[in-house]
Amino acid sequence: MVDYLIFLAISTSIFALFGLGLNLQWGFTGLINFGHVGFMTLGAYVTVLLTLQGVPVLLATIVGASIAALLGLVIGLSTLRLRADYLAIVTIGVGEVIRLIINNQELPVGDTWISGAFGVQSYPIPLATIEPNLPLRIAMIGLLTLLGIFAILALWKWIRSAQQQLKLAKGKRSSYQQEFLSRLIVGSLLGLLLLAIYISGVISLHNDTPKAGLMLVCLLVLAFVFWRLEIVLRSPWGRVLKAIREDEEVPTALGKNVFLYKLQSLMLGGAIAGVAGGFFAWQLSAIYPDNFQPQLTFDCWIMVILGGSGNNIGTLLGAVIFFTYDTLTREFLPKIFTQLNVEQLGAFRIMFIGLILMVLMVWRPQGILGKKEELTLGK
Repeated sequence: MVDYLIFLAISTSIFALFGLGLNLQWGFTGLINFGHVGFMTLGAYVTVLLTLQGVPVLLATIVGASIAALLGLVIGLSTLRLRADYLAIVTIGVGEVIRLIINNQELPVGDTWISGAFGVQSYPIPLATIEPNLPLRIAMIGLLTLLGIFAILALWKWIRSAQQQLKLAKGKRSSYQQEFLSRLIVGSLLGLLLLAIYISGVISLHNDTPKAGLMLVCLLVLAFVFWRLEIVLRSPWGRVLKAIREDEEVPTALGKNVFLYKLQSLMLGGAIAGVAGGFFAWQLSAIYPDNFQPQLTFDCWIMVILGGSGNNIGTLLGAVIFFTYDTLTREFLPKIFTQLNVEQLGAFRIMFIGLILMVLMVWRPQGILGKKEELTLGK
């Protein structure tokens, strides 16, 4: 059970990070990116291939994120001056082209060159080869404890802000009450999940469980990216992005370089996806081009839409819901529908999550935590 919670924590944090990049591009800027997996693919392969050449993991991750951001620059320079439809078409094509190129290209793996179709294996994974002594284990547990305290305080502050808005509200108290209730429920559920992950993490770090260190690094990077995004999106830069999402003619009239802001958003979101790609590769321990199918992009879209676009906490919630659904259906569907084979069960799981998304779009199109006035769909 502990090992499975560690796996779930790693998967959720990776795709939450992946989703934060897409939420920046679409939720806050209104850029439709259907090839987000292309940024992840570049980040994963660049990071892994550099580590096999002896480059330190941290530096390899930074270079991988930079190359992914450079891809955003290339795409942006060629499409952002056109209508949004062209950006969607180009991104989905670029994402698939990158995967196919890697599949048919020879890659430098150590001192040899191998076909990309054979995959890349046996690359270094952060903290996996370290055998920590007791002081180091205590330090890692202390770091996880500080991270847990930070997360709980952030959730508490998030809930308290809704409660204060409810107290100050004079009209439309029902909408503020609904907002406070939804934050209280979501915050409580996330708090319980954090507690379960914390307990599992402490046990795993103490017992030196494989990939426990990777879980700690994933959570630390996710917390750092989330914290910095929350700061910059509340800054004047972030307010300009929201203005572009609503109506780009307004910031243009105010003298803002809309093209430059869009380019920066696309590049930063791509860099975040590149970092997520590195962690995805470390989680898999061996990567193949087929690991980066377009389905990953649409899974990411599901997470962002479920949680609520334009809301970073909503993206985290969407990732939690998606992987909870994925876990439960993998475990229980074969026991319920015994007459279905593996392929049919996979199709059924995709069909059912699509049905849930359709119901959500009718009942609450802005997502669970999104705001209807900030909805970007249909604009």
